[in-house]
This record gives sequence, C-alpha cells and structure tokens, in this order.
Amino acid sequence: MRRSRCVAAAVLVAAVVGFIAVASNSAAQERTRPREAACSTWVRGSHATASCFNPNPQTDRVQLHVECARWWDPDMDGRSIEVGPAQHVRLAERCWKEIRKAWVSHHR
Repeated sequence: MRRSRCVAAAVLVAAVVGFIAVASNSAAQERTRPREAACSTWVRGSHATASCFNPNPQTDRVQLHVECARWWDPDMDGRSIEVGPAQHVRLAERCWKEIRKAWVSHHR
C-alpha cells in the first residue's frame, strides 16, 4: 500500500513538472512571435516597391529603404507610414540608375 502511494506521488510530481515545462515553452513561443506587418519587396530596374499587410491588432510603422548601385546616386529612405490592424499599404522609391538592394524597417 505504501509503495503505491510513493509511485502515485512520483507520477504526480512528474506530471506537474511536465505541465509547467510545456506551459513555459508555449509562453516563450508566444512572446517570440513577430508583431510586425508582413512585407514583400521587389525591384524592377530603378524602381523598388514594397507591399505590407498588418494582421496584428497593434499599429506598425513601416519604412522603405533603397540602396542605389552607383556611388553618385543617393540612397533613399522613404517616409515612415502607419499600418493599422488589417490594413494594407504600398511603398515605392527609386534610384536614377540600378538598385543594389531594398528593404523595409519596422518602428513601434
């Protein structure tokens, strides 16, 4: 009788520890989920375009940055735009000649 109580207590302790580990792991995954607008960027010739959609309940600010390929062509940083919940925005910038890279930054 006593041995079964010890086994039951050990199983109970293992279950509680396992539950706490699973709960803390899921909470950590929930915290690391990005709360930013989802953006796609594409370049065609000297024009860069970004399309952003915000599926989150918080407002996100997005900004398109363009790095031009030529040394004499100034890099462009577009103005920061607010993307509210369930909103879609399109951003565009250009260089005089080719574009080396384009990306979107997020601000809170």
